[in-house]
Amino acid sequence: MNITELLSDSPVVPLVQADDPAIAVETSRALAAGGLKVAEVVFRTDRALECLQAVANEVPETIAGAGTVLSASQATAALENGARFIVSPGLDDGVVAVAREHGVPVYPGIMTPSEVQHAFNLGLDTVKFFPASIAGGVPALKALASVFRTMKFMPTGGVSAGNLADFLAVPAVLACGGSWLTPADAIAAGDYNKITALAAQAIDIARKARGINNG
Repeated sequence: MNITELLSDSPVVPLVQADDPAIAVETSRALAAGGLKVAEVVFRTDRALECLQAVANEVPETIAGAGTVLSASQATAALENGARFIVSPGLDDGVVAVAREHGVPVYPGIMTPSEVQHAFNLGLDTVKFFPASIAGGVPALKALASVFRTMKFMPTGGVSAGNLADFLAVPAVLACGGSWLTPADAIAAGDYNKITALAAQAIDIARKARGINNG
C-alpha cells in the first residue's frame, strides 16, 4: 500500500519523538503492532535524523516520514535519511519544492484561508491544519473545506482519542495526526504495550467514525 491507501484505511498519523534511534524503532514497532503503519518522526531532537533513518531501515512495515521540517535543507536531509513524506508546521515554498522535486508527499501546515489558497496555487491537494485545537477546530475545518472544495486536511495539534471521531467525521479530513499515541511517560517506562493499545484504540475510533469494517 502507498501512504494514501494506508491513511484511507487507518486515518491516523502518530508522532514519534526520540533522541535515541533504538527508542524510535521500538516506538514505531509498537505503533505498527497496533495497526498504525504511517509514522511521522519529528525533527525536535538533536538525533532526529538518526532516528528517522533507523525507523526507515529497521521497521519496514512502517512508512516513515519526517515532521517539523522547517527548511529546504532539512527536507533534503530528511529524504536522504529515508523519509517517504514530509510534514511542516507551516507553509514554506522551499520545503514544498524539495518534496515535489523528489516525488514525495508533502503536508505543510496552514491555519488561515490565505495559506490554504497559497498551497492550492502551489499545486497541493492536502495540507496540515495546525494547531487544530486553537485554529478553530472542527467548525474552522468545515468553513475552509466549503471554500477549498478539492483540498484535503490533516488536523494536528490538540487531537486526542476524545475528539478524533469529530475531526474524522469531516469529509475533507484525510487523516489526523497526534502525539497522544506516544506518551512520553510510557516511552520513558519502556511500556510499549501501552502504545500498541493506544494505536489499536485509535484505529477502532477512526474506523467507526468512517464506517470502515474492521473485519
